Amino acid sequence: MNQSHIKDIVIVGGGTAGWMAAAALSRTLGEQYRIRLLESDEIGIVGVGEATVPHIKAFNQLLRIDEADFVRNTQGTFKLGIQFVDWLRKGETYIHGFGTEIGHPLGLLPFHQYWIKAMRAGQAQPLGAYTLNTVAATHGKFMVSATDVPATSPLANIAYAYHFDASLYARYLRIYSERYGVQRIEGMVEHVDLHPETGFVESVRLRSGETIGGDLFIDCSGFRGLLIEQALHTGYEDFTHWLPCDRALAVPCENVGEPTPYTRSTAREAGWQWRIPLQHRTGNGYVYSSAHISDDEAAATLLANLDGKALADPRPLRFTTGRRRKCWNRNVVALGLASGFMEPLESTSIHLIQSGISKLMELFPDQGFSEVLVQRYNDQLAFEFDRIRDFLVLHYNAVERDDTPFWRQCRNMSIPAELQANIDLFRDSGRFFRNGNEMFAEISWIQVMVGQGILPQDYHPMVDRLPEEELRKFLASIGNTISACVDVMPTHQQFIDRYCAARPVPQFA
Repeated sequence: MNQSHIKDIVIVGGGTAGWMAAAALSRTLGEQYRIRLLESDEIGIVGVGEATVPHIKAFNQLLRIDEADFVRNTQGTFKLGIQFVDWLRKGETYIHGFGTEIGHPLGLLPFHQYWIKAMRAGQAQPLGAYTLNTVAATHGKFMVSATDVPATSPLANIAYAYHFDASLYARYLRIYSERYGVQRIEGMVEHVDLHPETGFVESVRLRSGETIGGDLFIDCSGFRGLLIEQALHTGYEDFTHWLPCDRALAVPCENVGEPTPYTRSTAREAGWQWRIPLQHRTGNGYVYSSAHISDDEAAATLLANLDGKALADPRPLRFTTGRRRKCWNRNVVALGLASGFMEPLESTSIHLIQSGISKLMELFPDQGFSEVLVQRYNDQLAFEFDRIRDFLVLHYNAVERDDTPFWRQCRNMSIPAELQANIDLFRDSGRFFRNGNEMFAEISWIQVMVGQGILPQDYHPMVDRLPEEELRKFLASIGNTISACVDVMPTHQQFIDRYCAARPVPQFA
């Protein structure tokens, strides 16, 4: 098997991960590869990944998916960022807005260096006032990038993502994949057959007795990791020390009012609650630490803080935050929950699926399974998981809250050394350096660090070369430009109604 050409790909598990893999592979590999996806209607999908980050637009563009059709068929809405409520302390709110920069740079320095000086002198608005996404989100405005404005206008390059119904997204991608030749096989996997010498997966046996063989197996079987863990015993890196939440409850509710163009994350007694507005309902959930609150108490908290009437009973989910020690082991590549789980605080779950698929395509084997390719894949995925982990830990650790045992634990815990170094550097003089191709760029780190109360003690000395009056004019110009742009934007609901309104669907029983 090690030296044979790889032509037969078997995806074990459907859901978001399975059908994203099927769609991407069928669209890019061509007809010379046979792709089969095994899934069982008896197994539901986790489906909490209803919020995304802007990277998903690249995935949809790879598939040449029409945006309006995609949003319409997934009951989707648009997302300019994430609003964080009560994280630093109760009563404090900030938005992590998407984009490529805050304000715009002046000379060699990023905008926020000038903002630091003005802020320290009491002459600046909050940082979010200088970011289009944050101001637009606050006012309920949304539009895609305009093509009839100067390239320098903030309206010319609007970064956004989506909210959508995960089950509808999987269905949408299934239709797409089958159109490109993917064969879906209904059945429950009961046994995994390994080669007696190499330990490679040779085939899987279904409850029906059918045996499905392949060359490359993609494990999208969820938390259980049917192939990557149960069969190959790959091992797991546990991040619970830094990210103590280990359970979640999810429940949809009726829509109340127009959908906000952002996800909301509200800190609670023992974790946080998400709110994700869709066209046909609002998704809600409570991510919490079972060591600090009971399941019943968590359910009561969640249900007491819904916008509208609950449309179902809260659905429980148990997890251990972390990653597989290898996301590619022998001839098995794990994607989605089978590869690891990063809680959905910054909507990274679907991105990690996309990243895993992208890196698999970049390192796709031809003949056999080169250890060089496998090792590079695993190194890249481990790097991505670990850097996302650090960004999430920042939210929990950089707080002033000490009102509950959970927040005292988070506030006082030790944190990864690289994260501590980033915090120390930013607190010293507002500087930040992105680590290679890590997912979150400077704009994200800066907004969250400032939002979480990490304020620089100083700024870059070159800032002082700009006269005080010019500094005030510079900041005022940026703020005025952002305000003027937001004024001409339609509301989020107006944009949806005009561009991608979905058909009404029956409410859940």
